Amino acid sequence: MKNKLRNQIGERLKESRKAAGYTQQQIAEIMHMTQQQYSRFENGVFELNYEQIIKLCKLYDISSDYLLGLKIF
Repeated sequence: MKNKLRNQIGERLKESRKAAGYTQQQIAEIMHMTQQQYSRFENGVFELNYEQIIKLCKLYDISSDYLLGLKIF
């Protein structure tokens, strides 16, 4: 269940990043991490912390409800 949720969040991250016109490298620089680290979020390997969720939601102009799968828009 946990892996499925991480994968779903990762897919929403990827879709939102592409819709916003960013590359993984650009987001990684904004988030102060490597591209490989950010890629692991999109691939469902790593979990986001609260601060990262907030920052990415603001950056992509999406709600945390959407990112976490609580509401589909």
